[in-house]
Amino acid sequence: MAEKSVAENRKAFHEYFIEDRYEAGIVLKGTEIKSVRKGHVQLKDSYVSFIDNEAFIKEMHISPYEYGNIFNHDETRPRKLLLHKTEIRKLQDKVKLKGYTIVPIRMYLSKGKAKMEIALAKGKDLHDKRNSEKEKTAKREIEKAMKNYR
Repeated sequence: MAEKSVAENRKAFHEYFIEDRYEAGIVLKGTEIKSVRKGHVQLKDSYVSFIDNEAFIKEMHISPYEYGNIFNHDETRPRKLLLHKTEIRKLQDKVKLKGYTIVPIRMYLSKGKAKMEIALAKGKDLHDKRNSEKEKTAKREIEKAMKNYR
């Protein structure tokens, strides 16, 4: 069975240098997984934090299930991420360093299970963002010129 991408965090690539990537499972309630399957997920301002050696994703928005009832979920509640203990320790040690954070990159469904790709990231300065934008523009122009040349 192929992976079905549900949500992407494009802002993360603009705001951070992505260093290491990890795959994590995510603990969801019944109405949450139904909303995820419909694609009603937003990762824009979410981040990962640690509480008692467990990883939680915070500020991830999953819209309420439209056919739900009184048991519908809170949209931005903290959700537990399922990672190996060694991965959690490694990430906690890195986050203690200045400038590092853990951000979600994308959420997808794999074999019916909700998975999340998270990344260890270092914040970009304003001049780094400008350089990244210049490089993208130059690359785009080169590809356009090559396309017209053929």
